[in-house]
Amino acid sequence: MARQRAFSGTPWEEKAGYCRALRVGQQIFVSGTASSDGEGNTYAPGDAYAQTHRCFEIIQQALEELGANLSDVVRTRVYITDMNHWPEVARAHHELFVAHSPANTTVEIPVLINPDMLVEVEVEALCEETPPQKNLARSQSQAQDRSQSRPRSMFLGRPIEPATLPPVTASDLDEGCLD
Repeated sequence: MARQRAFSGTPWEEKAGYCRALRVGQQIFVSGTASSDGEGNTYAPGDAYAQTHRCFEIIQQALEELGANLSDVVRTRVYITDMNHWPEVARAHHELFVAHSPANTTVEIPVLINPDMLVEVEVEALCEETPPQKNLARSQSQAQDRSQSRPRSMFLGRPIEPATLPPVTASDLDEGCLD
């Protein structure tokens, strides 16, 4: 089954080796999305309501690239660093989903990648149709361009090859790493 990927271009995608969203058939899985300004900094530090909206703006862009939108979302997971912010987060979520309520889980976590980030959201969407072929070709081309232009990642001084991720055998690891 063909896979279609969307990238937002944040530095974390490159550093950690993930995509913003992945479409497989009619399902779309959107990675945990924090309120980034696109440069690795926090959008609206201290404002849980604005951060929640920003998370969903980023998610909406990824969904659109993959031929979907927020009305296709069937599940949201919201991670909050302080449950006292729940009313603001819930208000933003309600505004976006009142007409097409998805299943939801909200949990409190100790910290996000930037200490002033208060909210992170991940979603799953289910689409009625397969993605338009032009979007599929464009996204595959973008993914290929990114993989060819990105520097090879290193693990313990050795290039990481996709076939060996994660290292699962002793021969995949450098000598001495099994200590």
